[in-house]
Amino acid sequence: MKAFSLTATLIVVTSVFRLMAADVPEPTVEPKIINPGPPPSDAIVLFDGKDLSKWQSAKEGEAKWDIKDGAMVVNNTGSIQTKEGFGDCQFHIEWATPTEVKGEGQGRGNSGIFFQGRYEVQILDSYENKTYFHGQAGSIYKQHVPLVNASRKPGEWQTYDIIFRAPKFNEDGSVEQSGRFTVLHNGVLVQDHAEILGRTTHIGAPKYQKHPDKEPILLQDHGDPVRFRNIWIRPL
Repeated sequence: MKAFSLTATLIVVTSVFRLMAADVPEPTVEPKIINPGPPPSDAIVLFDGKDLSKWQSAKEGEAKWDIKDGAMVVNNTGSIQTKEGFGDCQFHIEWATPTEVKGEGQGRGNSGIFFQGRYEVQILDSYENKTYFHGQAGSIYKQHVPLVNASRKPGEWQTYDIIFRAPKFNEDGSVEQSGRFTVLHNGVLVQDHAEILGRTTHIGAPKYQKHPDKEPILLQDHGDPVRFRNIWIRPL
């Protein structure tokens, strides 16, 4: 009787493991498809996957980035910026670095979002890619390191949800109140009401200089074919 019971137990256990093994999905090389959600009803849609009518070249003239499969693609024609200026806002953008990995550090999937054309939230392929601490994805470039690295694999769509509070200036040009960033990267908090120390600089200390209350938002062309989609904003 004991031998029969042991045999039956082994058969059941073996069957369970076979079923568990059958339920394990096969690994895939292609990045998973994530469909963007609709913008809030009161949002200004800056890019809906169809045209660049809300954008222009950061230098002059029309924005010339490519549009492919519902995304705008950086193509070495220069940075672009919104035609409209913004101050305090809630900003949403989805972005993806190239699937094919080339380069390392700052030379891999580099771009950035410049609020009021001055204050940058960094975009970078930071998946298993070492660079200086305040230059990775989710950083306030050269000012604040992200709280965590929430980066997905190259080629996968990622999200930024950003609350930007613009700096305020006195009549004499002095700073009355510093700007602030709160940033969620793929739904994870990476900047928590972080103080903006001044205009983004690559070298040297950031400094404030008085500017209008509303200025364009700029997307950087850093030479890498970064893709963007589903961009909307809510002035606050």
